[in-house]
Amino acid sequence: METLDTLLNKVSYPKLSDPIPSKTQMETAYKAAFRSPDHGRLRPWRFIEIKGNGREKLGLAFKNAAKRNGEQDEDKLTRFENLPMRSPMVIVLITKINEKTSIPVTEQIQSTAVAAQNISLALFDMGFGVYWRTGSFVTNKNKYLNEEMNIDADSEVIGYLYVGSPDIKAKEIPILNQDDFVQYWD
Repeated sequence: METLDTLLNKVSYPKLSDPIPSKTQMETAYKAAFRSPDHGRLRPWRFIEIKGNGREKLGLAFKNAAKRNGEQDEDKLTRFENLPMRSPMVIVLITKINEKTSIPVTEQIQSTAVAAQNISLALFDMGFGVYWRTGSFVTNKNKYLNEEMNIDADSEVIGYLYVGSPDIKAKEIPILNQDDFVQYWD
């Protein structure tokens, strides 16, 4: 695909299955991530690539973090444990926060978000489906998550990319009126 085709046609697929990207394809996707805007060259983005049985480990981390955060409903805990099983690969999106710089934390998180979008676009361009989730399992909503996932305390989980091959046809993309979202100053 051409860059503009990818940008203008990217959709999220809620149902994903095997196959997943190869190691070489993921290396290319990460190279795209590393082209994210990076004020001060802090390189704040970190990723955990999870597949196979690693998804069960992630599900257990979700369940344990929710329990430690006060959740007692067994049905919810089971649902949390099964979240990573929605796709054959999950990429955890992490920002390693650098407090010793004048660059705002918000900008460091934004750099990771753009890196995640670059991964998503690269994989979509290769024919894979990707969707981004946050929910209850981002650091600012669950203080125990980093411990359960063995992530440094100075890092923040900002979301998850679920990756695989689309099981369904893409939904129609609505055409938006740019005047509803863009102001013009002359």
